[in-house]
Amino acid sequence: MILSAYLFGSISSAVLICRLFGLDDPRLRGSGNPGATNVYRLGGALPAALTLLFDVLKGMIPVWLAYFLDLTPITLGFVAVAACLGHIYPLFFKFRGGKGVATALGAMFPVAFPMALMLILTWFFVFWVTRVSSLAAIVTVSLAPLYAFLVKPQYTIPACMLAVLIIWRHRTNIVRLWRGTETGFR
Repeated sequence: MILSAYLFGSISSAVLICRLFGLDDPRLRGSGNPGATNVYRLGGALPAALTLLFDVLKGMIPVWLAYFLDLTPITLGFVAVAACLGHIYPLFFKFRGGKGVATALGAMFPVAFPMALMLILTWFFVFWVTRVSSLAAIVTVSLAPLYAFLVKPQYTIPACMLAVLIIWRHRTNIVRLWRGTETGFR
C-alpha cells in the first residue's frame, strides 16, 4: 500500500491538466510549483479546480483503500505520507512536484471527515483574512495534529507526520513570509 500510494501520488495532476488545457508547464512558469494555486495563476479557475480535485484524490484513494483493509492508524499515516511524498517528489515527473497540501487533505477524508472539514474551514479563513495561500496552508497543517487529537486521537501521530512534511516543503515560503516578500492574491 505504501509503494502504491507513492506511485499514485507521483502522477502530477497540475502538469497533466496544464497539458490538457494547452497551458505552460507549471514547473517552469509562475511560482514553479505544480499545484492548484499556480495552475490558477496560469489558467484560471477550471484547470485549478481540476488540479485540486485530482490532488485531493491522490491522497484520498490510497488511504481509503488502506482503511478498508483495516490497517493500523500508524500504517495509514505512512500510506498518507507516501502519497504526499509522491506528490512532492514524483517519480514520473523528474522529482519536481508540489507542496502536498491538497494530497494531505485528501488523506484525511477517509479517516476523519470532521477533521478534514475543520482543515478546509481553517484554510479558507486564513486565506480570506490574509489572501496568502502559503500562509493559509502553513497555519492549517500546523493545526492538523491538534484537530486530530480533538476528533480522532489515534490519528494524531499520522497528522504530525504530514504536518512536518508539509511545513518542511514550505520552508522557502516561510522565509519569504518572514521577510515580507511572499506574494498573495489581491
